[in-house]
Amino acid sequence: MYSVETTGRRLAAYDDVLDPDRHSEIRDRADRLDGERIAHVNTTADGGGVAEILHALVPLSRDVGVDVDWYVMDAPDEFYDVTKRLHNGLQGDHTELTDGMRDTYRRVTRENATALEERYDAIVLHDPQSLGMAPVLADRYPDASLLWRCHIDLTTGADTYLEFVRTRLDPIDRTIVSHPAYAEALPGEETAVVHPAIDPFTEKNRSLEELPDGLEGSDPNEYPFDTDRPLLVQVSRFDPWKDPLGVVEAYRDVRETIPDAQLVLAGGMPDDDPEGIEIYREVAAETEADEDVYLLTNLPDVGINLLQRSADAVVQKSLREGFALTVSETLWKETPVVGANVGGIPLQIEDGENGYLVEPDDVDATADRLVRLLEDDELRARLGERGRETVRERFLLPRLLEEYLSLLAEEIDR
Repeated sequence: MYSVETTGRRLAAYDDVLDPDRHSEIRDRADRLDGERIAHVNTTADGGGVAEILHALVPLSRDVGVDVDWYVMDAPDEFYDVTKRLHNGLQGDHTELTDGMRDTYRRVTRENATALEERYDAIVLHDPQSLGMAPVLADRYPDASLLWRCHIDLTTGADTYLEFVRTRLDPIDRTIVSHPAYAEALPGEETAVVHPAIDPFTEKNRSLEELPDGLEGSDPNEYPFDTDRPLLVQVSRFDPWKDPLGVVEAYRDVRETIPDAQLVLAGGMPDDDPEGIEIYREVAAETEADEDVYLLTNLPDVGINLLQRSADAVVQKSLREGFALTVSETLWKETPVVGANVGGIPLQIEDGENGYLVEPDDVDATADRLVRLLEDDELRARLGERGRETVRERFLLPRLLEEYLSLLAEEIDR
């Protein structure tokens, strides 16, 4: 494993968006962790929502006086093939988990757990990739509190994969999920519900006017789409559960009413997702003949920011979804979202108030809501204004920090 370096964050920077009572609560909870050491473990420092959260949460925790480190696992490619199978299985894919895959998972997680030389009072293991470290860590550091943070929607998990997870939860003191329904797949386990959050002061979420002049990726002229024509965007990794082909189908329906509409599918290629390139190639082949569909990969954060602000509407047509931070990112920028009614998306979207909810397999409804938004400037503005307020109230980083500090203090005190 290796330690991740992060850039500084200051709680004081959030004063304009932070309720004074929350500021006080954060300080009180941080004081309860004085002298305690905390570690987070995941599988990538770049790409995906977990790494994005930790890049903000870890330094902000340090700013309020909590001793926090972040480690990324060392693993070969075959391990990520196994953990991608786990990810898909926990979201309902009924594929085989072979003895060889189980052995690879066991070996790599054991090696990483053995490599952790520092002692901590609490260790947070993120997602199935790192969960297998728990038994070894419990043996080596019996006084440490172990928490598993599951960012995945478990509601339709295949039995084989749910059982795989359950058999590794014995050493875990608390499992953290993003939605109460996810905990129902883990009967008998002590769980807590914590919604993810965005950092409004990153390059991805700050207003473009606040960013340094000439920052790479911040000029709309650098991109192939036409900002003077209707623009639809989905920002998600190229993953079958994000249904990029369904987005393309909805876009084609929109074009029957609004023929000059454009579509951008923008996604990263995280180190721990070997399936991404295959899905990208599939979507590229399907859209090759359409000059108004653009597939953009590994954009800088400011590029994602520009896309979400340039879009007339953003789509999040997931078939399964742990939370979808891209929804809160977009709402913060006052851009309305048409999202699937799955996972954590309905926690963020109030249908008809700050965006629209549609059933995940309903292409017609998705296209209908997108047409409504493209045809009505006042509607877009009204939903966008309410969307930003929703995020300010419920999905900004200081609230996430407060809840993490509370949970960690509770576990260490027990």
